[in-house]
Amino acid sequence: MRFLNIKSFLFLFFGIFAGLYLSWPGILILNNWKCFNKIIQNSAEDKISLKALLEVSPNYLIKRKNKNMNSKIRVVADACFR
Repeated sequence: MRFLNIKSFLFLFFGIFAGLYLSWPGILILNNWKCFNKIIQNSAEDKISLKALLEVSPNYLIKRKNKNMNSKIRVVADACFR
């Protein structure tokens, strides 16, 4: 029974990792994480980089009411990890 739980956990972990890697292939590169952290820090100071601004879809700008945390992380990750 314990082996089944470990096997299920590894399968789930591999699935999450593969999904993230297919969505954002640059997620394993250290410079991309520095970009991600830099955009997060600058957005806290209300400075938005041009790279992040160009990655934002027009639909996101039109529907600014939907500013939940998931959509913000998606926009920043798209700017750095793709």
